[in-house]
Amino acid sequence: MSLIEKIDKKHLPQHVAIIMDGNGRWAKEKGISRHLGHQEGVVSVRKTVEAAAALGLKYLTVYTFSNENWNRPEEEVIALMELLVTAIRRETPDLMKNNIRLTAIGNLKRMPESTCKALDECIKQTSANTGTTLVLALSYSSRWEITEAVKQIAVNVSDKKLNPGEISEEIISARLTTKDIPDPDLLVRTGGEKRISNFLLWQISYSELYFTDIYWPDFREEELYGAILYYQQRERRYGKTSEQLNL
Repeated sequence: MSLIEKIDKKHLPQHVAIIMDGNGRWAKEKGISRHLGHQEGVVSVRKTVEAAAALGLKYLTVYTFSNENWNRPEEEVIALMELLVTAIRRETPDLMKNNIRLTAIGNLKRMPESTCKALDECIKQTSANTGTTLVLALSYSSRWEITEAVKQIAVNVSDKKLNPGEISEEIISARLTTKDIPDPDLLVRTGGEKRISNFLLWQISYSELYFTDIYWPDFREEELYGAILYYQQRERRYGKTSEQLNL
C-alpha cells in the first residue's frame, strides 16, 4: 500500500506550514552552485503544492524568504529575487489549472518592484480559485510581525479606539499578517535542523512539529504524505486529557 492510500482523507490538517531548508547544503554535497540548489527547490515547491491540492489541503504556507535572509551575500539575494519572479510567472498557469489561490505574508514593502509586480499579478489572477491556498512567506519574520501588531494596538489605544483592558488573543491575531488564515495544524522543517527560525511563532502554539533530515530539493509528494501520516498519529489535546477527548 502506498503512503497516500494510508492517509485518512477525513482527518487532514487544514493548514500545513513548511520551513524549506537545505538548498545550499544539497548543492554543496553535489558540487554545484547554491543557485542550482534553489532552482531544484522550486521544483520541490511545485511537486508539494500539487500534492497538497490533490489531497485537498486547504492551506499550505512555505517559508520562502525570511527577513534574516536579506543579510546573505548581495549576489545571492539578487539571484533569489530573480528566481522568484521567474518561478511565479512560470507556475501561474499550473496554479490556475489546479485551482490554487496564491497569497503572501511578510514585509512585502522590502521586496524589489519586479518581484512585487509578478507577485501581485499572480495573486490577482488566482484570486477566484477555490482549491488550496498557497501562502508565500516573503521578507517575513515572526518577531517583525508581532512588533507591527503591537504598534497597531498602541495606536488604537492612543486614538481611544481600544481600551487596554480589551486587548485579547483575538485582538492580537486580527493584527497579524495571517489574520485571514487559520493557524497551522502541522509545521514541517526539512534539512535536519530542529528549530523554528522566527517563523509563525504566535500561530504554531498548538501545531504538531515534524522534522526531517531530507534536504528541501529532495522533498517530494511521498515526504509530504509521510508528514501528514505522522500528524494523523498524534493526539491533539489542546491542554485536555486523553480521557476528556474520549468522552
